[in-house]
Amino acid sequence: MKLNDLHPNEGSKKRKKRISRGIAAGQGKTGGRGTKGQHSRTGFGGHLARQGGKLPFYRSLPFMRGEGFTPVNRVEYNVINVGKLADFSAGSEVNPDIFAEKGMLHQKRNPVAILGGGEINKALTVKAHRFSQSAKEKIEAAGGKAELIEK
Repeated sequence: MKLNDLHPNEGSKKRKKRISRGIAAGQGKTGGRGTKGQHSRTGFGGHLARQGGKLPFYRSLPFMRGEGFTPVNRVEYNVINVGKLADFSAGSEVNPDIFAEKGMLHQKRNPVAILGGGEINKALTVKAHRFSQSAKEKIEAAGGKAELIEK
């Protein structure tokens, strides 16, 4: 076997279709683009940022600050008010796992924040990822403890 004997397998190489090279080529005249219109022109479709008259995304970014823009790394908390802690027996320890068992969490994977809505008159040890100032004061005034959990 010599180098001049080598050739690709049958059917592995396909010839490129030569469009717009005259009527004998089979794809002559309009070159398979049809007649007239935007689609028949070269450079059809515009550039990637073009959105057909709509303000392009990269130009709209400066307007996406403030209320209309949601930060990517925002932390959403499961919010529980102090008033809901009245359901638990006095002296017990309450943590996110117990809240999940009772069905008090909206999303189990999100951290828990205790807010100061409502009243509490039982001494509880409450463990959560975040406490509002008023919630902490109400829990401690009832004789309980508010303990932070590391995230």
